[in-house]
Amino acid sequence: MQVKFIGATETVTGSKHLITTDKGFNVLLDCGLYQGMGKETDTLNRHLGINPSEIDVVILSHAHIDHSGNLPLLVKEGFLGSIYCTPPTLEVVEILLLDSAKIHEYDIEYVNKKREQRGEDPIKPLYTVKDAERCLKHFKTVPYHADFHLNSEVSFNFTDAGHILGSAAVNLTLKHENDKVTHLTFTGDVGKYNDMLLKDPETFPQADYIICESTYGDRLHELDIDAELHLLNVVRNTCVEKKGKLIIPAFSLGRTQEVVFILDKLKNKKLLPNIKVYVDSPLSTNITDIMRENVDCFNERLQEYIKTDADPFGFSNLKYIREKEESIALNSSQEPCIIISASGMMDAGRIKHHLANNISDAKNTILVVGYCSPNSLGGKIKAKEKEVKIFGQFHEVNADVEIIDSYSAHADYKELIRFLSCQDKTKIKKLFLVHGDPEAKISFKEKLVAEGYKEVVIPNKSETFVLD
Repeated sequence: MQVKFIGATETVTGSKHLITTDKGFNVLLDCGLYQGMGKETDTLNRHLGINPSEIDVVILSHAHIDHSGNLPLLVKEGFLGSIYCTPPTLEVVEILLLDSAKIHEYDIEYVNKKREQRGEDPIKPLYTVKDAERCLKHFKTVPYHADFHLNSEVSFNFTDAGHILGSAAVNLTLKHENDKVTHLTFTGDVGKYNDMLLKDPETFPQADYIICESTYGDRLHELDIDAELHLLNVVRNTCVEKKGKLIIPAFSLGRTQEVVFILDKLKNKKLLPNIKVYVDSPLSTNITDIMRENVDCFNERLQEYIKTDADPFGFSNLKYIREKEESIALNSSQEPCIIISASGMMDAGRIKHHLANNISDAKNTILVVGYCSPNSLGGKIKAKEKEVKIFGQFHEVNADVEIIDSYSAHADYKELIRFLSCQDKTKIKKLFLVHGDPEAKISFKEKLVAEGYKEVVIPNKSETFVLD
């Protein structure tokens, strides 16, 4: 029995790990897209690193595209099995995969126009909307805490990881040919404790092996109360004092709803200036509707809040924009306002248009509220580069750039250590670190060793380990 690390080894995206049993049954944990890797991104995504027809099942930890986004290609290239996830994950992933497919089709159309001008042959999109629709037929849901048997060798259950709606740690029970049993947990992405919206990450069963994310393995978040005040100060400085636009790039799932909820609370406290707030993203709008329908996934604090404010994601002055024409109109408007738009890494979606039209004006502010890959447009803006390239043209960064890291949906290193503390360290044979930049993984490994974890491993891409 073995595990092979195929993706999210050298970066925080492209999650993909393969479990192979003694009898050759192949379980793929996640099948995500690489994001923000510059020119390498397309090549990395087109080469899955596995033979899809040899994969028996996929278990998906959560809906984020860097964990789910290459499932349509997996199906397109021959995968015939089932894809298992929690019920809320299926609700969200259906929207995200169809949106991802539309982006691939649109982007390749633009690329092929450029190729035609250079006399080059056209290339096909990574996958199409039809491919995504075909992929969705393979999904099956398993509720949290239900033991599900795939066959005589493999069973699993989901525990809440607290990261986004539907996110789960995958707890596998693997039976060897000699009847020995191995327990392996894949954390997926772990959320914060005392999150604004979701329940805390749950404890999980004792494991022999753990595959653990390490996105924020080298840093701590600022306190939420500081983040709320920070946001209010940025709003006042930008929209009231400078009379500019506050542009907030935010992931459609989780981050957008968190920012809107903070603004809703500030509005109820009569602290929010009388300015218009726009959520300019059809995807964010659709996902917000799903969030409203899954109140049982919210933490107790938010459920109490809803008793006095039935819609934590809506208030006067807030408008959700679906239509392209309304989005374009925002760019010509000179009114002070807040624009929340996808994507969070700023490499795709309507946010790129808002950045292109506003980033060179000193009265505006770009507020970064989450992780951005260093090579992404968001990473360059977060690093406060003086000039960035958007749609093939260079733009001076004259707008203020503010950063609030506490809105991240990822646990910081103290929270990850807390998440792992339910385990008896002496029983863990290996703890593998994935889904983190090299510096974060190295730093987190040092912290875990200091905590008493004996065998902490940072696997290389395509490296294989035997599971005793």
